[in-house]
Amino acid sequence: MWDSRLVQRSSSSWFCASALLFCLTSITMAQQQLNTAKVLIFSKTDGFRHESIPAATEALQAAGPTKQIEFDATEDATRFSDDGLAGYDAVLFLMNTAEVLAEDQTKALQNYLNAGGNFIAIHSASDAVRATPFYGQALGAYFDHHANLQNATVLVADKNHPSTSSLPDRWPVYDEIYYFKSDPRSIGAKVILSVDESSYHDQDTTYVDVQGKPHPLAWYQERVSGTDASATRVGRSWYTSLGHEISVWSDSIFMAHVMGGITWTLASGTTKAFDASSSVGNSVSAGGASASTTASAPRTSSTNPTGSARRTGVVHSLIACLSLLLTLSGS
Repeated sequence: MWDSRLVQRSSSSWFCASALLFCLTSITMAQQQLNTAKVLIFSKTDGFRHESIPAATEALQAAGPTKQIEFDATEDATRFSDDGLAGYDAVLFLMNTAEVLAEDQTKALQNYLNAGGNFIAIHSASDAVRATPFYGQALGAYFDHHANLQNATVLVADKNHPSTSSLPDRWPVYDEIYYFKSDPRSIGAKVILSVDESSYHDQDTTYVDVQGKPHPLAWYQERVSGTDASATRVGRSWYTSLGHEISVWSDSIFMAHVMGGITWTLASGTTKAFDASSSVGNSVSAGGASASTTASAPRTSSTNPTGSARRTGVVHSLIACLSLLLTLSGS
């Protein structure tokens, strides 16, 4: 015979668990992006220049609005100052080569990263700013050489990352396969793409393998290396070595890879696009007003709540959840 009290307790426990899950989901939704994230694309070169830079810039700017991202593009290194970088949620180094930043400009970049800014690099950005060790750490590893442009099979090493989750396990590409001067894993980076080394030919027979196994092609850092040990709010870093050809920038699979990496990096929550208390990032909402301005102004629509409204939503969610849980536990 069923014990009605046991059934009642079981039902109450089930309702409490369901309510808790609902509460956590509501709170998570309330902590979404506050403002359009702004990313500075920097594509200056002082060595080899990729013909695909304009196509890459155009593709990123076209994809941005669908992810609530605004891309500014520049080759003006003087933008790298404390004030010049302060309004961006990430800096994206796009196919740079050689020493594209002066000493004071690299210092501004380091200050930006120490303040919570995010770092993204694509393709030959690993062959730039070699005179600045912290750049190499933020990047993960410097470029050594590449195999000639040819077909190859890229392997997904981590299917759980947003930049790889939509990729086939064995991804056929036509690109330059990069080799690196060190193993990015040695500084804590997590490799997400590798390559089947039997699927292509590397013409360099003198390379000594210092990059580790499996062969790294793309990786991420949860906390940017090379930042100050005392920095309390440090952003993310993401790098892919792919992207040489013009045509790849109109390929939906490749763009899913790149945009997945960019959105993951921005979701660090260390900039103003996600946290109004941050030191750097875009504080202007989609409506054109700063978070501080919109927080004090009456709001007529809930379709694009400001940082203040979202924090209020979190508080209200917590109060509602506690009230519901107390009611259920006492029933």
